Amino acid sequence: MLTWPHHNTAWASHLVQTEPVFMAITRAVLRFEAVLISCEDPEQAQQLQEQLNHYVETAGVAFRVRVLVAPSDHSWARDHGPLTVLTYRDSWLVDFSFNAWGNKFPWGKDNALTNKLLTAGAFDGSTLKSVKFILEGGAIDTDGEGTLLTTSQCLLSPSRNPDYSRSAMERLFGQLLGIRRVLWLNHGYLAGDDTDSHIDTLARFCAPDHICYVACPDESDEHYGALSTMAEGLREFRQANGEPYRLTALPWPDAIHDEKGRRLPATYANFLIINGAVLLPVYDVPQDTAAIATVQNLFPDREIIAIPCRPLLRQGGSLHCVTMQLPAGVATE
Repeated sequence: MLTWPHHNTAWASHLVQTEPVFMAITRAVLRFEAVLISCEDPEQAQQLQEQLNHYVETAGVAFRVRVLVAPSDHSWARDHGPLTVLTYRDSWLVDFSFNAWGNKFPWGKDNALTNKLLTAGAFDGSTLKSVKFILEGGAIDTDGEGTLLTTSQCLLSPSRNPDYSRSAMERLFGQLLGIRRVLWLNHGYLAGDDTDSHIDTLARFCAPDHICYVACPDESDEHYGALSTMAEGLREFRQANGEPYRLTALPWPDAIHDEKGRRLPATYANFLIINGAVLLPVYDVPQDTAAIATVQNLFPDREIIAIPCRPLLRQGGSLHCVTMQLPAGVATE
């Protein structure tokens, strides 16, 4: 699932650079699975549907793309899209509330987007549970076996759910998502990030026993202290069986700044796992090559597809942030 950028968002002045990134992601995913796209404008939706239908036909890919109309404030589908829970018997969608990372920006259209897609027939046959709790998909990462990884800076920020303690959140995740353990990282951040340290920019599960993470080897860099302490926290974590996790440090990209000199949150942790492949954001820096090799070692049975994502950094995110996975059978194809 992607939410296409448009002229009524902060992407307006950079659409020429940004839309090709969304198109590259869409085309890469279509090689392996279907794609659902929401658009602000009906005319834009029709044009995009025709353009992508032509691509599917000429490229000979086996999967389809569906473009539906749903207004949006932003394009971060990871954060306003639904989370899917699978059980042995069925599945359902959980639509958590969204308030633009603690009321930092407008959010009304984003918060209503999943229900708009439901009304448009995107999830026919799926049960949707709307929840008042504020939660962005980028704030959590799970191992698929009942363990959730997150950061306390994000989930415990008073601008999201001030009435919930850690233990209350853990109980809620157990009830709604089937989570049995929560691993809280208390350190780690990226300059230029508006999310209060989303986990998907810092550390990710590669397997139930394996976590990769952002590491800063430069002692003169502003991130060195926080990310070194974060790595210590990861080393202290234990699996459900009591064993330590296997840990892999990701390369640290050269600093990237916008035209005003603001540092942007470049990270290789923001990859997207799809059927048979991993889409990896790259930024036209020397460390891209090492990042591709590192992620290939993490996922030896998957194709690694590098997607140039430097334009996405202008708005504070990257590849994983603009996508949301939907298991087979959940979205109407």
